[in-house]
Amino acid sequence: MTGRQDDSGRARWAEELLGRLKPGGDDVRGVVDWLAGALPATVSLRDGTGRLLAGTPVECDAGPLRDLTAGRIASAAFEDAGRHLRLVRVERGGAEPAAVLAVARAAPFDRTAAGIVAHTAQALTLLLAARASAAAGYRLERATSDLRLAILQLLMVEEIVSARRVAAGFWPGLLDTDTASVHVVETAPDRRDRLARECRAATRDRALVVRCPAMDGHVIVVAPRESTGDELRTLIRRHPGALLGGSVRQSLVRTATAYGQAVSALAVARIRPERAAVYAERTPPERLIDPAALRGWTARVLRPLDRLPHHTRAELLATTRLGLEFTAVNAAKILGISRNTVRARMDRVAALLDTDFADLTVRATTHLTLNAEAGFAAEGETGGPDGTCLTELLTGPPLRAWAGDLLGRLEPDPRGLRRTLRTWIAAGGNAERTARTLGLHPQTVREHVRGAEPVLERQLLAGGGDLYEVVLAHLAVGDLGLAPPRGTNPDHPDSPVHG
Repeated sequence: MTGRQDDSGRARWAEELLGRLKPGGDDVRGVVDWLAGALPATVSLRDGTGRLLAGTPVECDAGPLRDLTAGRIASAAFEDAGRHLRLVRVERGGAEPAAVLAVARAAPFDRTAAGIVAHTAQALTLLLAARASAAAGYRLERATSDLRLAILQLLMVEEIVSARRVAAGFWPGLLDTDTASVHVVETAPDRRDRLARECRAATRDRALVVRCPAMDGHVIVVAPRESTGDELRTLIRRHPGALLGGSVRQSLVRTATAYGQAVSALAVARIRPERAAVYAERTPPERLIDPAALRGWTARVLRPLDRLPHHTRAELLATTRLGLEFTAVNAAKILGISRNTVRARMDRVAALLDTDFADLTVRATTHLTLNAEAGFAAEGETGGPDGTCLTELLTGPPLRAWAGDLLGRLEPDPRGLRRTLRTWIAAGGNAERTARTLGLHPQTVREHVRGAEPVLERQLLAGGGDLYEVVLAHLAVGDLGLAPPRGTNPDHPDSPVHG
């Protein structure tokens, strides 16, 4: 081969090797396979334990392998029974022990072949280092993601001090606040990771950004700063189809309540051209009830839980609040516990209150109770007049006016949406039972309920706080009656439902 041909051959294989190092090129296995074809030869890449990382096994003595992986030598060459063997140490990056590239072939290693082996070893070093760096970055990302979720779960169960301690070591000052709002960004599940990264960039890590463990397309953002909502609204405009729901500003103790409000606001965001909505744009029912009377009634209803240790009481109430807002499965994912634990805690609360959460009116009034209790606790208020019953609370003029206005939106619809919705609620949200009562097809019932959602600007089929507000509205105007408490006299003044 002439010098010019030699240079041309070197340029060709060097260009091929460089092509495999470009973004989107070969991985380690592909480069090893390329080397085997370029020489040709049998090629293997093994770690210090002898485990094959890529290629075809090549037999060689254990002694040289130990010397190479220990760093005592950088390369070795052998000839045995017509077989020519080259061993080259390959660094793997990070704390990983070195690997050994072994190349065996029948022909001797001339200058070109030796150069190909040496340069391929360097290329493998780069690829392995990049892979180690990517793996380390992935592990770090997973660790910080798990940490963010752990902080959110502590906030959800009102463990504010613990949440602050965990956050302080990684994001100093993040939770040095008494209040925050919660935002939920919704997108396609396959776009969520990218959107979560952009949320962190947009908020400059001054908000707690968590990939929701319950909903694959949701990103939860706990925002101590007022400006976070504007930053997120700007962000979703760059993402077609993304939605943003936000809560009112709440005490950190009410993070779970704020989260429910943010999810509820997504229903409104779906019908808004700007694809964003804030729960503050409507008044929650508890704000329309006389606060002193509501405080006294709430304290009396929850009195059976007051005998429990403080931590147990808070844990039961936080779990029940989420369990009423979401399914047991999703509540469990949010809290990081099993769904059986969620159900067991809710069953215990139901037993203590002597009530049955299977009834929608009970769930709605209990949801009202827990929201009111959390609000009073955040404001440091306890107790109050002890004589008001729930019927009196729900039929006060402000709440009745609100309820009449809300349900009145359904009257113009010729399909009879209000009648269907009232019957569906009385049937516990069961479309089949509702259909039998009204003489409709179950699918028609579902279509009616779904048709009421944009009119009322509330999610109904998904359950949760939106549905409970509509249930309370029916109770306030007298379209529904309160369910009798389990195992007690419905007219008993201490009844948790009527009391």
